[in-house]
Amino acid sequence: MASAGIDHMISLTIFMVAILVFIGFFSQTMQTGIAYERHSALSTKASDLLDGILLSPGIPDNWGQSDNKIGGFGLQDPEFNNYRLSSFSPMKLTSSTQSPVYYNGTYYGNLTAGFGGYLHAPYEKSVDYSTASEVMGINGTYGFRLSLTPTITVLIEKISTTGAPLQFSVDVAGTGFLLSNSAISYSFLLINQDGSEYPSYAIVSGTTTTDSSGSIELPAFSAVDGESQAYALIVYSYLNGLKGVGYYVHVPPSLTKTVVPLIDSFQNRSILIAHEDSVGEPPMPPSSSELNYNTSFIILTEDYTLRQVQLDQPTAFGQIVYGSGSGQDNASINVPDNDGILIVTFKDTSSQYGLVLMPWGLGSMAFPVTFGGDPAGQDWVTTDIRQVTVGGISYQAKLELWNIQGYSRVVK
Repeated sequence: MASAGIDHMISLTIFMVAILVFIGFFSQTMQTGIAYERHSALSTKASDLLDGILLSPGIPDNWGQSDNKIGGFGLQDPEFNNYRLSSFSPMKLTSSTQSPVYYNGTYYGNLTAGFGGYLHAPYEKSVDYSTASEVMGINGTYGFRLSLTPTITVLIEKISTTGAPLQFSVDVAGTGFLLSNSAISYSFLLINQDGSEYPSYAIVSGTTTTDSSGSIELPAFSAVDGESQAYALIVYSYLNGLKGVGYYVHVPPSLTKTVVPLIDSFQNRSILIAHEDSVGEPPMPPSSSELNYNTSFIILTEDYTLRQVQLDQPTAFGQIVYGSGSGQDNASINVPDNDGILIVTFKDTSSQYGLVLMPWGLGSMAFPVTFGGDPAGQDWVTTDIRQVTVGGISYQAKLELWNIQGYSRVVK
């Protein structure tokens, strides 16, 4: 009888251990299944949100060209269907990766990308992360980050060393591949350093094709000193429906002051041309500095050349002064209502010349945008991607989404 009792106890122990092991395995399987369902639901939500952003113009549908608050968040161009985005709405998104700039009591968002190009929009007339989350109905539930990145990278490099002639190389690549035999259209903008009070510029255009490695050396500009003169080069690349753009700006090293364009109103299409020393918090200490400026606007034609549009208004050229003196440290101009690039040429009192560019319409200079929260440290982040166009330029739109209400991590 004692032996039978011992056998019974051993059998019961083994049975209980088996039950516990089974419960452990079953519990882990259940946790994995629950996590899968949550991740699958998050993935579906990300896809729906991304399509909602890219296939809706928002409320009102022209909010990208208005100074008013939005009632619905969407980036689609209201005049087109499919994944064609407005050029102006992305300009109103506050960057989550770059610090704002301060001017005359106002903070401006910073979408600037590279030397010589500026894109600053006032916070009070832009859309921030919390506002977008609220109008999309995900505030307090989901966090997101939206990135608009040019699909085609057009890299321009000055390969001449000193003096004349001036020569450039261009490398064109997509997302993980080279754009072999891609058509290239370039426009070279050279400031006329002829002593005129308000400097103008000339445009030299040409076309060529990249080689099998996606590279090309442009014809030399024989009469241009690549160091002492001020100039810009804008290059468009297009192949099988993909289009990209890159730019290069050069000013002489002896030039110490510049101008900074700041969007004043989207609705009125007004731009402030500010003296560099007056931008920042705090601004530079007062010291007399004068800059004579001249503005113009260029648009891209159907044959991928640039057409210059003169701005016929009293403030299209003039003088801005920072520090002592009776002059103003900014001027206000209005740009046309279509996509293009604002060009501001200027010179200082010692006849040093410079120029800056500002896209009116994000795709005009293929500026990237990163908008939203920071996914770092989140338990699970799902990503979805779409190919879109912004002002005709090919972009990749990526949405990263995470659940901010939190849930337990699954331990494997």
